[in-house]
Order: sequence, then C-alpha cells, then structure tokens
Amino acid sequence: MLTSIKNKSVIVTGGSKGIGRGIASVFASQGAKVTLAARGEEALKAATKAIKGDVRYELCDVADWDSVRAMVKSTANAQGGIDIMCANAGVFPQTRIIDMDPAQWDRVMATNLRSSFLAVKACIPYFAKAGKGRVVLTSSITGPITGFPGWAHYGASKAGQLGFLKTAALELARYNTTINAVMPGNIFTEGLQGLGQQYLDAMAASIPLKRLGAVEDIGNAALFLASDEASYVTGQTLYVCGGRSLGAG
Repeated sequence: MLTSIKNKSVIVTGGSKGIGRGIASVFASQGAKVTLAARGEEALKAATKAIKGDVRYELCDVADWDSVRAMVKSTANAQGGIDIMCANAGVFPQTRIIDMDPAQWDRVMATNLRSSFLAVKACIPYFAKAGKGRVVLTSSITGPITGFPGWAHYGASKAGQLGFLKTAALELARYNTTINAVMPGNIFTEGLQGLGQQYLDAMAASIPLKRLGAVEDIGNAALFLASDEASYVTGQTLYVCGGRSLGAG
C-alpha cells in the first residue's frame, strides 16, 4: 500500500466510466478523497454509488475553461485543497480521414488535449498554495507509438499530450509538482464489451502477454505516479500495454 495517498484530495476527469472509473476506484481503495468529473450525471451517480470509499462527483465540461475552473474550486472547497489531478477524460470516435468532418477533429482535440491543459492550469494555484502536487495524464500508445485506421484525431491528441507534458514538467517544477503520463494499450472497458468475443480474442492474441489489460492496471500505474514514492519522477511516460508497444505479439 502506498500510504502517502491516504486522505489526499484527488480529481479524476472522465471518471464515470472505463479507465477513469478504474483509476478512481484504485485511489479510493487507498483512502483518498476522490471527485469524479464528467458531463453525464446519471453515469456519475452510478459510479459514485458503486465505488467504495470517499467519492463524490462534479458535473463538468472538461473542454470549457469556466466549467473546469469551477469544478476544481468546488472540489478544493469540499476536499480541503487539490493534491492530485488525474486528467483522464477522452473520446475515441472511429472515423477515417476521408470521412471526417473537421468539426469532429476539433471535438476530439478539445476533449482529449485541450482538457489536459485546462485541468493542469486550474490546479496550479492549489499546488502553489500546498507547495506540492501531482498530475497524471492518461495518454495512449495509439498516436505516440502505434496507429490505427479511423483514429487520426485520437492519435494526434494523445501524441499532443506528450508534447504538452514535457514543457509542463519544467514549468510545474517550481511548485514542487510532478506531471507524468500513463500509456494504456488494449484495456477491457465498456466500449469493448459489445465487439464480440472473436474480436476480443484476436485483440488479446496480438499482445505479448496474451490478455487485455484491466482498468485497475491503469489505476495502479497512476497511483504510483501520484504517490510520494514517485516524487523524483516527472515528465515521464509509463507504458501499461502488456508489451504491445514492442510491436510483436
């Protein structure tokens, strides 16, 4: 158990489903005070009820500055500050470039990349006041390492997060704040459940460890990067992909 997480104030954007819910569950299990932030209230209510621990939620449009700033302020008031921001929110609509409306490109960039910038910016005053902080971005191996047809916008947004990460690490260091990224591979989430067992088996076969990852695998990686035990780690990426990034199954 990473004891430094207990009683820490944590925000998980996109925390109502999938990887975000897995991250939130892991932090809550270690005694953190967790706020889930997303747009869908019903999903937020369900996740808050299902996750064991000190969990609350805030409605938030992660691509809107006023909404993010208000969510962070409300969370800080409720949880006694902000210690850890897990900027996880993301969408991945599958559309090939020839069929992609430019507006869809912009929506993916706003939700996946702009939201990371806004989440970090909103937390800086609280990190500065506390004299320390942690940021964990949920990026992906798709974009920085691999490609996939239909995900040009998604891949670009995830690669963009890593460009942001490098400079953010330098700028946040003055506040004794670290920022790192978790790089998921093929993770079993609600979005994959409807694709059929044959598809899931083929996906697992392409991974050196021959299985899909669990959302808790990403949560555990984020937990380490957010802990005091990782206080000398910043500007780095942690691949959680079962070896998929190595390119051989």
